[in-house]
Formats: sequence, structure tokens, C-alpha cells
Amino acid sequence: MFCDKCGTPLQSGQRFCSRCGKEFAGVTIVGYPPRGRVQEHVRLLGIFWMALSAFDAVEGVVLYVFANTFFAARFHEGPPPGPREFLHPFLTFIAILLVVKAAAGFAAGWGLLQREPWARVLTLVIGFVSLFINIPFGTALGIYTMWVLLPTQSEQEYEAQSRKAAIA
Repeated sequence: MFCDKCGTPLQSGQRFCSRCGKEFAGVTIVGYPPRGRVQEHVRLLGIFWMALSAFDAVEGVVLYVFANTFFAARFHEGPPPGPREFLHPFLTFIAILLVVKAAAGFAAGWGLLQREPWARVLTLVIGFVSLFINIPFGTALGIYTMWVLLPTQSEQEYEAQSRKAAIA
């Protein structure tokens, strides 16, 4: 402990500062309140989800344009239709799923940054899906999401932060 007037180190139980003579009425411990896992990591988690969602959106749009540019042409005469008949709807479907996942990721990231009550559950669902879809970055972000938001104490801490944000 240190004197709050001159900064001299104090011994435990010392009533007066040996340098400036300031009297201490009682022992006061000044410090920062402990920060929990959610409070430390939720802002970073929201930013990461928005960044990964931006990449997903770009991938989805590029795949959609690719599928509709190269595989949309139909042959009315000539050889029988080959992989074009299969690849065009398949790649279009995958592109639409990527864009939908990107929109959900943007919503989850924004919700985490705003401490919305629904954002924790949405982020956990999107994090679980990303474990298998966006290898390796989505897998890493999904594991980080589970580590930050899944424990019971994290749920309680996030709800408390959400209530504080709603009041402010």
C-alpha cells in the first residue's frame, strides 16, 4: 500500500506517513473491480464476427456471380447437359446460404457490441455452425465463442451487462 498524497510505501498497520505525515484513519484498498471473461472478450468477439461475416458476404456474392455467369447457359442443341445442370443450382444455393450466414453473423456481432439480450444465443448458434463450415478461421472463432459465452457464469455476466446497457 502507498500513501495517496506523496506515494511513499506504507507498512501494514501504519497510521501516519513517514514522509508527509498524513494520517490514515483505516485501511483502504484502492483497485479496479475484477473483470470477468465476458466483459474482457465480448467486444473483441463482436468485431471478429463482423469481420468474418464480411468475408462470408464477399464469398457468397462472388460465388453467386460465378454460378450465374459460367453455369447458367443452357444448351438446346448439341451434347446432353452435363455438370451445368447440377452445378448452377447447387452453387447458387451455397452462395445464398453464405450470404444468409453472413447476415446472421453481422447481426450477432452488432448485438454483442450493443449487449443485446438475444445476441448471446445467436452468436453461440452461429459459432457452432462455423466450427464445421468456415475452416480454419470459423473453427477458431467458433471455439473462442464457445469459450467466452458458453459457461453458466458467462450467461449470468452477459445478462447483467445487458441489463446495464438497457438502463444506460
